[in-house]
Amino acid sequence: MEILKFVLYISLFVSLSSATSVVDFCVADFNFPGTPAGFPCRNPANLTTDDFVFSGLGVAGNTSNIFGVAVTFAIDLTFPALNGLGLSMSRLDIGVGGVVPIHSHRVSELILVIEGEILAGFIDSNDQVYYKTLTKGDIMIFPHSLLHFQVNVGKTPALAFVSLNSASPNFQITTTSLFANDLPTEVIEKITLLDATQAKKLKRIFGGTN
Repeated sequence: MEILKFVLYISLFVSLSSATSVVDFCVADFNFPGTPAGFPCRNPANLTTDDFVFSGLGVAGNTSNIFGVAVTFAIDLTFPALNGLGLSMSRLDIGVGGVVPIHSHRVSELILVIEGEILAGFIDSNDQVYYKTLTKGDIMIFPHSLLHFQVNVGKTPALAFVSLNSASPNFQITTTSLFANDLPTEVIEKITLLDATQAKKLKRIFGGTN
């Protein structure tokens, strides 16, 4: 039985790896583990139109958190039909004064502002900063892997949608990467030039220890 399951898994993985050339789509099957290429495919005979529709981006997110932002993801884990297709979308609700903190993805991101005023920018590998206040209808590109951010600089809540060229784009926030784990405070002092008091304060805020 285990050998049969393994053979089935391999066959599903192969079908995913060549999905763009031999099948029309590959809706993720979460009964099997994901791989760097994505998830194996569900049987098309069991799919309906609803499997290709995601309604979550029509609902405003809860911005009552330390950053004043809510991100609603339409990625392979929440919208399985995106599996293997190389794209995803997210909704950004940014409260007044809220921010999407500096972060990075392994893929590129395109933002479209729907409401409000958003100061958006990125920092390239030469430490050059590119930023501008975006308003309704503006779009901006954030190249893959570069640190970038968005800040609501208007007097009303802001709304934007972003698209990314991966169904599994990853999302690494610099602040939580430093302070939401057990990296020793003395190490953080050395690599950030923060003093111990500030480092420990941020660890308390984000749940870090040590």
